[in-house]
Amino acid sequence: MITSDFTIIGGGVVGLAAALEMKQRYSDASVLIIEKEERCGLHASGRNSGVLHAGFYYDADSLKARFVREGNRLMKEFCEERKLPLNRCGKLVVARSEADFAGLDELLRRGNANGVRLMEVTEAEAREIEPRARTHVRALYSPDTATVDPHTVVAEMAAESERRGIRILTGARYLARAGKALRTSAGEIGTGYTVNAAGLYADRIARDFGFGLDYRIVPFKGLYLYSSGSPGEFRACIYPVPDLGNPFLGVHITVGHAGQAKIGPTAIPCLWREQYGGLQGFSASEAADVGAGLLGLLRSGGTGFVRLAAGEIRKHSRRTLAAQAARLATGIEATAFRRWGEPGIRAQLVRRGDRRLVMDFCLEGDEQSLHILNAVSPAFTCARAFAAYVASEIEARTTAA
Repeated sequence: MITSDFTIIGGGVVGLAAALEMKQRYSDASVLIIEKEERCGLHASGRNSGVLHAGFYYDADSLKARFVREGNRLMKEFCEERKLPLNRCGKLVVARSEADFAGLDELLRRGNANGVRLMEVTEAEAREIEPRARTHVRALYSPDTATVDPHTVVAEMAAESERRGIRILTGARYLARAGKALRTSAGEIGTGYTVNAAGLYADRIARDFGFGLDYRIVPFKGLYLYSSGSPGEFRACIYPVPDLGNPFLGVHITVGHAGQAKIGPTAIPCLWREQYGGLQGFSASEAADVGAGLLGLLRSGGTGFVRLAAGEIRKHSRRTLAAQAARLATGIEATAFRRWGEPGIRAQLVRRGDRRLVMDFCLEGDEQSLHILNAVSPAFTCARAFAAYVASEIEARTTAA
């Protein structure tokens, strides 16, 4: 039997960051990552937009606000020290009409409360930052927003983990809990402490340990359309003022790590957890479970989910996506955005009781295991700072026991 002092389920960016933090704190301890795929980061982490968020969207008392600013700094340092691609492009949040002014004011208030650099700019100043930007009278500028290559970041984090003596066992799918051991497709693993960072499957694994009983994960598919134009056609990312009542930021223009532009994303409800295309990854039991979650959201009177879902499904049209992006910048034509990027699936946590989307990070655990139930955007940005919190939570639980 393989044994380990700390076993992390899931080799995405959060799992890798947690493993690195645990190894740093407990240098003599054995740390193992089990990953069901052939390599790390093949799901949400590797399919991430690559945006390093600055931290002005989140309530000051949230875990997201607590970790995003430091996570942004740490991820930039990680990329710079290892000469990984990093584009310090910045972000404009533009107003489409006076109706958006209250939203801009709220974002500015949150940014100030979170200690984030955020500048209010005029329409003329916005065009100096990004000549193609469209805004009504005013906008906000975030100079600390940047973009990276998520595949490269995850691969380097995995390599760094192995250099530090962390074992990564790929092709090892978690199957069940067996007392103090874990049954996997690669055999049984004896573990002193288990960290569940399994993303789309975090809720199911948590239930094996008696946690996450009040929640279920409902997956949403995100798609971007890539521009056929030359890199550098946009200088900065351009975002609309979001509806802060839901966790999605709306269609925006992203400048990638190499200067390429893309528009999106969608947030289309999936019928099973890894519904990337066609019947890939189909599971009847998963479809039943996810379907029950979607049905609950549809029946809920307080979420506005029907309106949200209908709007997201319409975005699967190139023309609709381009039309929404054209409100943010000049010269956006559907004919210039023909290539759909690799789909990513957001593991969105939903409370069973009130059928509401969980907006913040969510963890549950005890002296034997910790379960990261909700680690959606900006988890990629937060990962290094969030991992320190995860390690402290483990330390507090094991010390108390």
